[in-house]
Amino acid sequence: MMNFRTGLATLSIFFLSVMAKAQYTMHKMVTVGYTYQNQSFGEVGGKLLFLKNDDVIYRLGGSALMGSVNSKFAIMPKLQADVLLNFEKNVDFYHSYYLLLGAEGTNKYIAPKIGVTLFGLLDLTGGYAFPIGDTRLNGKEMKGLNVNLTLNIPTVFIHDMFK
Repeated sequence: MMNFRTGLATLSIFFLSVMAKAQYTMHKMVTVGYTYQNQSFGEVGGKLLFLKNDDVIYRLGGSALMGSVNSKFAIMPKLQADVLLNFEKNVDFYHSYYLLLGAEGTNKYIAPKIGVTLFGLLDLTGGYAFPIGDTRLNGKEMKGLNVNLTLNIPTVFIHDMFK
């Protein structure tokens, strides 16, 4: 558990120091999605998106993974940090897709990931989860292939939809 806290603190300090150099705008998003981590989980949470220009975008998020593991309902908290990259110029749909590099961590595993995102709204990522110690979720080890499909909905869009 100490390694998880140390890693999370280091990751947070890194992203906060990067963002402290210049004025970034922040956007809030609600996220829903699907995660496969040796088991299927639904995901609900939120993210903060930070950008100065649209070539490099930073995101920090937290969510809850919910699913049935060994016939018992389980919930795992998840923290994640992503960097979205697209340096392509002179295209019709300016920056419609981004390369996504990031990491996610729960109280059971840490998983670096790579993927693509469409407009920063629909993410498809994959990675490999490394267990934290000998932790298990309802007797099942949480390691191996990690796949995420996530829909990020800006809160501005939700607000405007209900006007």
